[in-house]
Formats: sequence, C-alpha cells, structure tokens
Amino acid sequence: MKTGIVGRTGSGKSTLIQALFRIVDPTIGQILIDDVDICTIGLHDLRSRLSIIPQEPTMFEGTVRSNLDPLGEYTDNQIWEALNCCQLGDEVRKKELKLDSPVIENGENWSVGQHQLVCLGWVILKRSKVLVLDEATASVDTATDNLIQKMLRQQFSETTVITIAHRITSVLDSDMVLLLDDGVAVERDTPTKLLEDRSSLFSKLVSEYTMRSMRT
Repeated sequence: MKTGIVGRTGSGKSTLIQALFRIVDPTIGQILIDDVDICTIGLHDLRSRLSIIPQEPTMFEGTVRSNLDPLGEYTDNQIWEALNCCQLGDEVRKKELKLDSPVIENGENWSVGQHQLVCLGWVILKRSKVLVLDEATASVDTATDNLIQKMLRQQFSETTVITIAHRITSVLDSDMVLLLDDGVAVERDTPTKLLEDRSSLFSKLVSEYTMRSMRT
C-alpha cells in the first residue's frame, strides 16, 4: 500500500518517521510491522529492513560503487541494473573509471538530481519491504521528479511506501492518506473520499495549496 502523510508544519510528520526508525522511541503505545513490535528487536535488524530517500540525500566521498553498495553485498551486474533503472547507467558508462569513478566529499562533483537518483539506485538494490520518502523530489526538476515517480511505481509495487508530503499534490495517487494535526492522526481514508468531503481538513489543505500554486 502507498500511504501519503500530510499535515501543516509542526503537525508531527517528521517525528512519525523518527519513531519508525527508532531515532526516538515511543513513550506509550506500539509501532507494529508485520505484527512485530519494533521496540523488541535490535536497531540494526530494524533499520536494515527499512529504506528512506530523504529530502536532501548526500553522496559520500569514495566511488559510485561505494555509494551504491557500501557493504560490498552486490555484484557489478546488480549495480549496473540499478543504475539503468534510475537512468544513471549511461552517465556512469561515459566515465573512464565507470563504477570506480570518484565521488568527492558531499558528492559535490554530482548534481542534486543525481544525488536523488543515486539514492534511488541504492534503494532499488536494497529492496526493502518498507520505503519512506521524505518528499524525496522536493528539490529536483520536474523531469527528474517524473522519472523518480515512474521508477517508484515500477520497482516498488510490492513494497509498503510511506510518503511524507510537503507538496500536497504528491499524495493524490496514494492508496491512503493519513492527515496529522498537532501530533494526532485526525483523518485517514483514500484521497478521493477525503476530497469528496468538502469539510475535511485534507480538502482544505489541497484547496490552499492549489490557490498558492496559482498565485505563484
């Protein structure tokens, strides 16, 4: 299922993700994945089964290979396949050292869009059952955004995808929308049903966002 999480600034979207990765632990209640309370398993076991594409992914000093496969778990063929999926295969093939092409500190010899695509390639390789997108396309151009959305639909159809939305329109094709307000889940339904209810907070947020977009 693809779930979009929306809410105004300060509503609790980021805290929810921090709790999922156990950067913060819940003081009451439980977070269950496949009926397993995530606080009862080790942090490494939990985090190795989750993936995230953050809003501003960084690349680390090293090589293309070490950024995609830091633990040396995959074959060259698997890495090339992931690069092809995220449309970076041709770009890397042009480079003299190919997979061993250098990445300088913070990936400054790669564009912001390429950072996102490398992160997408890493996620494709890892094949986690739960993928979190922290509005992963907020800082890229429309073409890269469209490419990432297409890859997500193709590559992660069997994955639980949770999207933290800063651009409200990015969750309109989700299976489910969860709306947070002041740390509380106040609405949860399909985008269509929430939009049909003119009094829903989701409808109001979409209207506000649309009006702002028209003005700009």
